[in-house]
Amino acid sequence: MTITTPKPRRGRPPRISRDFPDTREALSGMEILTEQGFMSTGIEAVLKRIGVPKGSFYHYFDSKEAFGQAVLENYGAYFARKLDRWLLQDDVPPLQRLRDFVEDSKVGMAKYEFRRGCLVGNLGQEVAILPESFRTLLEATLCDWQRRLAACLRLAREHGQLAADAACEELAAFFWIGWEGAVQRARMVRNSTPLDIFLEGFLAGLPRQ
Repeated sequence: MTITTPKPRRGRPPRISRDFPDTREALSGMEILTEQGFMSTGIEAVLKRIGVPKGSFYHYFDSKEAFGQAVLENYGAYFARKLDRWLLQDDVPPLQRLRDFVEDSKVGMAKYEFRRGCLVGNLGQEVAILPESFRTLLEATLCDWQRRLAACLRLAREHGQLAADAACEELAAFFWIGWEGAVQRARMVRNSTPLDIFLEGFLAGLPRQ
């Protein structure tokens, strides 16, 4: 099959597929923001990492803010799928599912030598200087993750792993507040010890039967 490449022209790129048909998806999933943050990352660094011309960026995104929102939305959806993969294991006790999620996260961070963290946590560190639209989107993402964990904790309550009056929604909110701090500390010390300490402290503090 022969592919004919359109001749280059001035102005914005035409709205057709080029050599990189999934440019928008690739741009909006850039791992660089999990390493460097949003405000300190220039568009040039993003384009250099993925190897596309600057005109392609403005073909898909009107601004850096729009790009950041797309990154965050994609990351939130990716992480939600990851949570579901671990927290919805029907053949695993609910609290063990949480342990499995943490173990998987430790492996993921170690794979990249603890240079990458949680994009939501990273952006949360910058929220005072980010556009206002990010604050709402960040909170919505965290609330979505909380709901998923709360469902798992309610199941643990039904199975007798937690006390009958355990406040699962509040416990889930507490987990994510602490988890983001543990991830940041793990990046600082470049090992998974903070994640282990946080998880064991969280589980030890759960109300039991």
